Amino acid sequence: MILFLTRTYFPEGCNGKLECEGKLICHTIELPWKNNETKVSCIPEGKYFIKKRYSKKFQWHLEIVDVKNRSLILFHPANNALRELNGCIAPVTKLSGPGLGLMSRTAFVKLKDLVYQALDHKESIELIVQSGFLTVEG
Repeated sequence: MILFLTRTYFPEGCNGKLECEGKLICHTIELPWKNNETKVSCIPEGKYFIKKRYSKKFQWHLEIVDVKNRSLILFHPANNALRELNGCIAPVTKLSGPGLGLMSRTAFVKLKDLVYQALDHKESIELIVQSGFLTVEG
């Protein structure tokens, strides 16, 4: 399975859309680009793989592996990138501003269910992060 994350960059954060086979899964929010600095920047554009991960804080969630000079880059719920993210990606149902979104938990469950189902069938999950053009409304 290949997921495409197409970003639009703003000084306050990144907004994106996450698609699979041309179908929208959800929107995303991230921190702004700050040269891949730990805890203050989104991750670089490129190709990554996703795996299941468990923690007490987020329970079962998704980890993006092999991010250059970074670790523990996750997909987890958040509605405000600057307040709630340290470089991770938050799925959201609707974008509400640069780095801001609504109903993140709903979007996260939808994404997690899709990815876990593919992983349970022994599929690899590839994430391609790229830049694009997206309005704030989505």
